[in-house]
Amino acid sequence: MSTKTPFILDDFLPYQLAVVAERVSRQFARHYRDMFGLSRSEWRVVAHLSQQTAVSVREIAAQAELDKSKVSRAVSRLEEMGYITKKSSSTDRRLVVLTLTDAGRAMIDALTPIAQGYQDEVLRSLASDAEGFQSALKRLMAEPAQRG
Repeated sequence: MSTKTPFILDDFLPYQLAVVAERVSRQFARHYRDMFGLSRSEWRVVAHLSQQTAVSVREIAAQAELDKSKVSRAVSRLEEMGYITKKSSSTDRRLVVLTLTDAGRAMIDALTPIAQGYQDEVLRSLASDAEGFQSALKRLMAEPAQRG
């Protein structure tokens, strides 16, 4: 007679990662929400745009693991707020290319030291495990999304 190991949700790695990601994200969200009135999706769009000169909605949705409709709504609001501009792609008229405005770059410049400080705080809470944790996360992020 074999005994089955009981399923314990709190020990299930995908659950742990989801809960920790939500908590860390929620705690940092208060900064960009309070300072600039941004939602999480809007922050992620701006953050991705800050890493590239021009990018499409489709590319951001894929990179940020966001639903394309969420990205589209975030883009519309960010454009209304004056943080990004939208243009049709010169190579494919169906694609919209997004870029940060001067106001969008100023927002990122204001949030960058806050984001770095928050990351440092989280890493300090991991103490001597921080380097290994970051290394493991990078490996998981680099793996193809073919597990699902």
